Amino acid sequence: MFIKVLSMSVIGMESYPVSVEVDISQGLPQFATVGLPDASVKESRDRIKAAIKNSGYAFPRNHVTVNLAPADTRKEGTGFDLPIAVGILAAQEMIAQTSLEKCLFLGELSLDGSIKGVRGVLPATFKAAEEGIRAIFVPEENAAEGAMVEGVFVYGVKTLPEVVEILVGRQEASPLSVDAATLFQTTDSYDIDYCEIKGQKQALRAIEVAAAGGHNLLMIGPPGSGKSMLARRMPTILPDLSFEEAIEITKVFSVAGLLNSGQTLMATRPFRSPHHSISDAGLAGGGQMPHPGEISLAHLGVLFLDELPEFKRNALEALRQPLEEGSITITRSAVTASFPARFMLVAAMNPCPCGYFGDRGRACRCSPQQIRKYQGRISGPLMDRIDLHIEVPSVKYAALAGGREGESSASIKKRVEASRAAQKKRFGSSGVLTNARMTEKQIQAHCAIDEESHRLMEMAVEKLGLSARAMNRVLKVSRTIADLEGREKIEPAHVAEAIQYRSLDRGII
Repeated sequence: MFIKVLSMSVIGMESYPVSVEVDISQGLPQFATVGLPDASVKESRDRIKAAIKNSGYAFPRNHVTVNLAPADTRKEGTGFDLPIAVGILAAQEMIAQTSLEKCLFLGELSLDGSIKGVRGVLPATFKAAEEGIRAIFVPEENAAEGAMVEGVFVYGVKTLPEVVEILVGRQEASPLSVDAATLFQTTDSYDIDYCEIKGQKQALRAIEVAAAGGHNLLMIGPPGSGKSMLARRMPTILPDLSFEEAIEITKVFSVAGLLNSGQTLMATRPFRSPHHSISDAGLAGGGQMPHPGEISLAHLGVLFLDELPEFKRNALEALRQPLEEGSITITRSAVTASFPARFMLVAAMNPCPCGYFGDRGRACRCSPQQIRKYQGRISGPLMDRIDLHIEVPSVKYAALAGGREGESSASIKKRVEASRAAQKKRFGSSGVLTNARMTEKQIQAHCAIDEESHRLMEMAVEKLGLSARAMNRVLKVSRTIADLEGREKIEPAHVAEAIQYRSLDRGII
C-alpha cells in the first residue's frame, strides 16, 4: 500500500516541503530509504523500527520503501523519523489516509517511542502556513516556537502512540496557543550597566557613537584596561528589538538548534563572543549541509572578537563579505545556503605581543619589528571595514578608587534611540536603518560637508593615507556624530572627531 506524509526540511534559512512516500509491497523483509538521505536519515531505520515495536505496534514483515521527495535535494536531520513512522503505520491501515491531509509532521523518535526535539521548527511552521497546511505535529519541546506562527494549528506531542490516538480520533488534542505580543512586551533586563565603568570617558564616547550609527568598533589597549567590560555592555544601550527583528533572530537560533527548551522568542539582542581558536566554519558557518556560524548567531546584535590578532587569518577574512553585505552565502558541491549577518563587530586587541606598548605603568618588552608584525596580522581590507579605532589606556588608581558612578546605560540608550529615530526617518522605506549601512548615493545625499571639512578630509588623506572606503566611513561616522547632537548638517567638529577614531591609520608605533 502507498501512503504520502508531509514533512519539512531546511536549507540555510529557507524551509521547503518534503513528501515522505511510503510503500509496503510483497517481498523479503527490507527497509530501504531513498531520496538523497544523509547518514542521520539512513540511521532512522533502526530507530523507527524499535520505536514502532516498543510502542505496541507491529512492524511490517514485507518490503518497505521510503522515498523523500524531491529526490534531487539532499535531506539531513532526524526530523523525518516521525513522518516515516506515521507513514508506515498508515500503510498498514492503522491510520486513515484522510486524517493525514493538510497535516505536517516533524520529530525525532527514541527507541521507546518518545518524541525528541529537532531544529528548524519555526521556519518550517512559517513555510507550512504559506503552503496552506492546517496542522503541524512537532515535539512538545518545540511546540512553543511553532505556535508563534498564525494560521496553523501546532500540536506538541510526546510519544508516537499519542500521535496515533489523535489521528484516529480516540484522543482529543488542543493546539498550543501563544500570545506573541505579550511575550515580546516582557521588559528586557541586564545584570550589567555602563555606570559600573570608571574612567574611559573617551572610549565610552566612541561606544556611544558606534551604537548610535551601527558602526564597527576596534579597541586597542593593554590587558586589564576594561576592553571586555566595555564591549559586553554594548547591548544595554542598543535600541529594543522590533517584533519582526525578534522573529528573525529566533529563526536563526531555531535553525542552529540553540533555542532552550520551552524558549519561544529571542527578545534581546544577541551578544556572541567566540574564542580566538574558533575555526573558519565555526565563525562563518559551514558543514556538508551548511549551518549558521557565530556571525549569523550575532545577527542584529553584537559579535565581540577579543584578542583579534590571535584569530586565524582565514576566519577573519571571512568577515569581509558579511560586513559589507549583511549576509553570508556558503556554497557546497550539493547546496548553496545564505544566512543573515547584519551584526555590529566589536573587537579588542593589545597594541603588541606583551600588551604594554605605550602603557604608562609597565614597560614594553617588544621590539618595533615584533609590534609591526603583530599589528600586521589584521589585513588592511578588514581594517578598512572597521569604522572606529580607539585607544583604551589603563585606568589610574584615583579613578578606580573613586566612589562616583559613571553615566548609566539607560541615559546613553535614550540618546542612541533618538539618533536611530532620526536615521530611520531620513532613510524612509529604503531598507537602510543605520548610517553604517548607507549606500554610495545616500552618502552623497546625506553627508555633504563644507569647505573647512573638506580641508580636514584632505589633510587626513595625505597624512594617514586613507583609502576611499575609509573616507566613506569617516563621513558615515561624522553623520552619526551630527545626529547625536541633533544637527541637520555635518560640521567641521564632527569630521575632526570622526578622523580621531582612526587610530591604526595614524599608526601606533
